[in-house]
Amino acid sequence: MSSAGPSTLWRTAAHFVAHPPPEDWRDDLAKRIGRRPRRVGLWTELAMYGARCCLDAAGEAALPAGARLRVASLRGAWGATHAGLAQLDAGLPMPFTFMQSQPALMLAEVGRCLEWQGDASFMLCRDPLQLLQLSKLGATKDGLLFGIVEEERNDEPARSEWWRLVPA
Repeated sequence: MSSAGPSTLWRTAAHFVAHPPPEDWRDDLAKRIGRRPRRVGLWTELAMYGARCCLDAAGEAALPAGARLRVASLRGAWGATHAGLAQLDAGLPMPFTFMQSQPALMLAEVGRCLEWQGDASFMLCRDPLQLLQLSKLGATKDGLLFGIVEEERNDEPARSEWWRLVPA
């Protein structure tokens, strides 16, 4: 696959925002992917929901094989991380919740719900614009699916915001 190159102009094929997600978003996700997600945490479900909705908005049944998947967050799987640490402090064996805190699990589940395998990564960063620029570097003609996913925390609602970008 050829690289789109650093000076490539990009077009937004779709942009999806759920900030906050609608009340029935979990039911909508189950309909879109044909099953209820199992043994994944809230953060992963939010990522699956936003990514699938964005791809649907782009009119794509599956993410093209050569496309990149990039997911960013300020905190990652906040709830699962804290729940896992509390279970560990309580003397429980390595809790299943620990697996739900892992970005690699989220990436695998998002890929599965998009019927895709390929170049995926998760980034923690405070500067989303820089993340987007870095995500575009080396992307192929199949483009990029870029998302920002946050769980609800304090007074900030949950967020799953995604862009499907393709070279113009």
